Amino acid sequence: MGKLQIELLGASFSAQASEDDAYLAKLLSYYKEITESIKNSSGVKDPLKISILSGIALVDELYKEKQKSIFLSKSVPTEDDEKAERIAQSIIEKISGALE
Repeated sequence: MGKLQIELLGASFSAQASEDDAYLAKLLSYYKEITESIKNSSGVKDPLKISILSGIALVDELYKEKQKSIFLSKSVPTEDDEKAERIAQSIIEKISGALE
């Protein structure tokens, strides 16, 4: 279980999670980058608003990655897809042959 000391946007607290310390530190570092970017680009000064906008930015990023993953999984046939297609084609040919 990892521990993380968070000091961000005027708040300071500790958190624990089931991930290791190094991973949690990477997450916090990335979140700090997002909050700094939001703060610098938007001119928003309220920490709560910055936090909410940062959360929305991260959800947007996650959503786009999920959509990309779904698209790629549908557009690139896997080995199982190709095998299923070959089996289906073989069955169709056998049925066609039996009907002739």
